[in-house]
Amino acid sequence: MPEIDELLEQDAGESQEPDAGVTRRMTLNMGPQHPSTHGVLRIVLDLEGETIRKAVPEIGYLHTGIEKECEVKTWQQVVPLTDRTDYLANLSNNLGYCLAVEKLLQMEAPPKAQWMRVLLTEVTRINSHLVWLGTSALDVGAMSVFFYCFREREEILRLFEFFSGQRLMTSYFRIGGLALEPPRGWQKWIEKFLKVMPERVDMLENLLNENPIFKKRTQGVGYISLEDMLDLGVTGPMLRGAGLKIDLRKDKPYSSYDKFQFDIPTRTENDVYSRYLVRMAEMRESLKIIRQALDGMPEGSHVADAPKVVLPDREKMKTQMEALIYHFKIVTEGFRVPAGEAYVAIESPRGELAYYVVSDGTSKPYRVFMRTPSFGNLQALPTLFEGYPIADSIASLGSMDFVLGDTDR
Repeated sequence: MPEIDELLEQDAGESQEPDAGVTRRMTLNMGPQHPSTHGVLRIVLDLEGETIRKAVPEIGYLHTGIEKECEVKTWQQVVPLTDRTDYLANLSNNLGYCLAVEKLLQMEAPPKAQWMRVLLTEVTRINSHLVWLGTSALDVGAMSVFFYCFREREEILRLFEFFSGQRLMTSYFRIGGLALEPPRGWQKWIEKFLKVMPERVDMLENLLNENPIFKKRTQGVGYISLEDMLDLGVTGPMLRGAGLKIDLRKDKPYSSYDKFQFDIPTRTENDVYSRYLVRMAEMRESLKIIRQALDGMPEGSHVADAPKVVLPDREKMKTQMEALIYHFKIVTEGFRVPAGEAYVAIESPRGELAYYVVSDGTSKPYRVFMRTPSFGNLQALPTLFEGYPIADSIASLGSMDFVLGDTDR
């Protein structure tokens, strides 16, 4: 990168023995293998004493080519690829992609599937925020919080495994509905989760909210103006931590979110601490949504009645020739999607996540583009760093909550 080469040349050209009383500028590499960069990210810092004068992030170390790979998969085969862009919010990615393809197909998942999608994406939001909290707290020395967060996350992973048979890459949402009928007794698992989790959130807040060390490391740290964030494409809790009450679940409801009552937490301090408070409040709001989804879950099928798109019931496949033919064709060839394009945006734990899909009328996507929140949020890194002490950089970095797989793709 030209900017990085310029910084390195500048550092090499400076005197190794500066005059007394002169603060020497130094170029420092942070990463790509660094314990606190929350992924494989390289940041080249230009330091003047303890102050960061310039910060240049370099991404691409985790590039997988997922968007290009989607073009050689059938529409349904793309779903497992969406899991792998953001492993902390895989169900959010499943949902965004499925909604975009369903829009092209002019299909709507049945009410039960929509409500179950809402329930599980909110569990996913809590899962993502727990990992963020544990790792970010560890960055500033709160080791106990890390262990507690991952203890709670383990219960969520068991819940995902109960529903889908897989802990991380569940691929549980499919075009037309869900991959499987919700397992027998799922209500008891969710009820148990709802009973325990509010107390656990209280415990985490008791450990951090008034902790003098945590507040010293986070209050007044990581300021970036709301105008700069909007210009740079930042979305999600960072915007809400600056006072902007924006959330696609409320502003442009999808998958029946308009039927749920919840608040959009905001703060005005616009620092690392305010982003922490917003995410903690979001976990409580997610618990409210999960409770409503559990209590009001509609009856009916978990998949749409679309035999040429959705795999037929296995019992029908064994007794009806037409169902057997559709099953064979969908598995071997995939299904065709009418030519056109669709753009669908949802609210992931990190911010606005959008899928733009283009069909040429075949059984494979012509183009799949992901507008990921991590990429937009990471653009704010130089503005967040420059002019502030290097001691604050890790806390500021953690408050952005990016995932590098979500950034590089």
